Amino acid sequence: MALKIALMPSRYNRFDLFEAAGFETYEAPARSPEELIDVLQDADAALVTTRPLTTRAVLEACPKLKVLSRMGVGVDSIDLLAATEQGICVCNVPGVNTAEVADHAVALLLAVTRQLSDAITATRDGQWSDPARVSHFQRSVRRIAGHTVGIVGFGNIGRAFARRIEGFGPARIIAADPYVDQSTADLYGVQLVGLDTLASEADFISIHSSATDETHHLFDAAVFAKMNSGTVVVNCARGSIIDQQALLIALREGQIGGAAIDVSEVEPIESDNPLLQEPNCLVTPHIAGFSPTFLDECPRKQAENVINILTGIRPHGLANPEVIKTIAVMRSGDPGRWQGIPDFSTALDL
Repeated sequence: MALKIALMPSRYNRFDLFEAAGFETYEAPARSPEELIDVLQDADAALVTTRPLTTRAVLEACPKLKVLSRMGVGVDSIDLLAATEQGICVCNVPGVNTAEVADHAVALLLAVTRQLSDAITATRDGQWSDPARVSHFQRSVRRIAGHTVGIVGFGNIGRAFARRIEGFGPARIIAADPYVDQSTADLYGVQLVGLDTLASEADFISIHSSATDETHHLFDAAVFAKMNSGTVVVNCARGSIIDQQALLIALREGQIGGAAIDVSEVEPIESDNPLLQEPNCLVTPHIAGFSPTFLDECPRKQAENVINILTGIRPHGLANPEVIKTIAVMRSGDPGRWQGIPDFSTALDL
């Protein structure tokens, strides 16, 4: 009997790859964890997205499930601990949209510092002929050169952002990441500092951390209070990293100079969210990681993650490598969900 692969409905699903591998596929929507259980209960693997959340309850209710493959890099919608305990591999596609996110972060920073949105709107409204309006833009647009740029989270995307922003001539690039050593940062001309130092010294801050318990509301009222009145904060990572109420207060009270976010704590952001009315805050609809190239490459690699693991081949990304020990223990006794499945761990460099 062919292994069954559940796919969340998407125009980008690669049915051809699963068919060539001899797997049976089916698409089914799910709007809640309860509906997700119904979809995944008989599946051997699944392609999932950010919503609905793949909770512990979902994973415990799916005895055949072996692989979950998420689109992109983040896996914060999946309970990794529960997946590891159940012997379920959680895959992602590292690096698939590093360029897109880094580009978008730079674009948002430039949009704020050069006041692009307001300037374009004013010009379209015929205000170029208004000397006072033009004078306002001339006096308020800013340069990046000669200033300090801070990066929070110095993984692949943070490093790609550093490479890009270096070309704008900042006086310094500093970064906060407790999991990176200075010898690595030296390769990018970046000085590692603590978050408090970064908040107080950076003129421009770009966030590229993962969403974890450790980074939840990392940017809170106390951190915003350490910034200077001209600091610009950009977030193309995850909405939960910023306390949005604290951000709103910081903007309204002039604690910081501006913000640009591609992500929010609740997505889509509520239409009545006051951040959308703040003149010095730009919001884009979680599009930083997207491009035609990404939409071609990511679904292919997302599908290949499932196919590779179920056929004993190394996946593109394994977000919970600890699961390999769990699976080994299962195989030594009652293999359960892994009965008859080739051992992909022999293809990994562990």
